Order: sequence, then structure tokens, then C-alpha cells
Amino acid sequence: MPKDHDKDVYPEPPSRTPVEDRQSSLPNPALILSKLFYYSVDLPVTTFRDIVEGIQSGKKSHYYHQKFRRVPELTQCQEGDYVCYYEAEMQWRRDYKVDQEIVKVIQERLRACQQREGPSYSQNCYKELQQFEQSINHNTLFYKYHLFQPS
Repeated sequence: MPKDHDKDVYPEPPSRTPVEDRQSSLPNPALILSKLFYYSVDLPVTTFRDIVEGIQSGKKSHYYHQKFRRVPELTQCQEGDYVCYYEAEMQWRRDYKVDQEIVKVIQERLRACQQREGPSYSQNCYKELQQFEQSINHNTLFYKYHLFQPS
């Protein structure tokens, strides 16, 4: 600041913060209600939840995909090995469902591109169209020659 500043324009800040002038001697009802809610509802519920979570800490549920170990295909199972037959068929059904979902996602992408591009979709959506045709051809050839029909 310049040495010749006007003290009336820029007064010195107060040396102490002024004390709040209370209008009433009654306590604040909002503060009373918030403390009442905290001690009667929030604290017991939070404590109970923490105790239950502590008990169940060893039994945490996981929300990611279940991973199955890969088993031999049906053609590789020994004759009369019914457990191998069952596992191979269940693996094939899971694979079939996954492949169908992949085809659905690719088909949705192609439809969105067609909707977005309009009449010129064959040029602008070439990548999506090729991907869709490739997934259809792969799935048709793979499942056409398999021994089981999907359910």
C-alpha cells in the first residue's frame, strides 16, 4: 500500500471479533432437535450396523463375476464319465449364453450407429457392420456343429 493512503477509505480492521449479541436467553430449538435425533436414532442405528458388519466381516459377499475352471470338451470326455459330460455341457451352455450377449451388444452398437448415421450408415458404420457379421459367422459355425442344442 502507498504511504499516503486515505485512512477513511480503508479503515483498520477491528482488533477483536465482535461478540455475538444474543437476542434471547432460550436455547436454539434446531440444535436441540438435531441432537435429539442424533442420540435417539442415528447413533443406535449406526452402532447396530457396525456390530452386524463386524460379525459378518468373514462372510462378505462379492459382486464380481463367478469364474469357472475350464473343463475338457465333450469329445475329450472318456466313455461313461457322466460328471465330465455334465461339466462339458454346462460349460458349453455358459459359453453359448456369453456369446449371445456379446452378439446382442454388437447388434445394439450397430443399430445405434444406423440410427445416428441415417441413410449413409453402410459407409460410416463399416467397422460395426464387419464386427457384427464376424460375430454372427463365428457363432453360427461354432454352434452349428456342436452336439447339443442350446436350451
